[in-house]
Amino acid sequence: MPRQLRMVRPNLKDLPKLELPAGYGMRTYLKGDEEHWARIISDSFGGRERTAQDTRNEITSRHVFVPDGLYFVTHRSTPVGTACAWRQSVDEKDVGYVHMVGVVAEHTGHKLGKWVSLAVLHYFRDNGFRSAMLDTDDFRIPAIKTYLNLGFLPVYVEEGQSQRWRNIFQNLKLPHPSAQIASVKSTLSEELWSKVSR
Repeated sequence: MPRQLRMVRPNLKDLPKLELPAGYGMRTYLKGDEEHWARIISDSFGGRERTAQDTRNEITSRHVFVPDGLYFVTHRSTPVGTACAWRQSVDEKDVGYVHMVGVVAEHTGHKLGKWVSLAVLHYFRDNGFRSAMLDTDDFRIPAIKTYLNLGFLPVYVEEGQSQRWRNIFQNLKLPHPSAQIASVKSTLSEELWSKVSR
């Protein structure tokens, strides 16, 4: 089975200001949010219905989980979107991983995925990380557009991904950023490149 597509923001400079649309708020994890996370991810990802126990298994009981890194966009105090500041290991201090971005269907169209992902990027920057990465799927075109607008660029981590990305940019009616993609490796140290390309 082909790997997911990898995107990298080579540095965390010049992040946009966080400006939520009217009527929405942002907060981090509170005890009991496991049910909210499960509901948001079930609604936005589809597939199996997740439970609070799934949240514990996949997120909150993991060694790399940091409560201040799990963000929720709220509407009338109810979480309606989420993204997590994740790490590939407990010791990781350089490359942050934007993990499990989701927004419930009834609140799509307000760029909430952008704002909650941006909150995670601010978290990484404020905590000394140097760059960020994420994995996504070919069919998540709106999400990919959001990530591109946030300064993420594709990197190829498996043969055949170049053509997959060409198809995506064609679908988006955007020119393929070959030069920018090629420059990602040269802008990162060997150590950082090894982390984002494995």
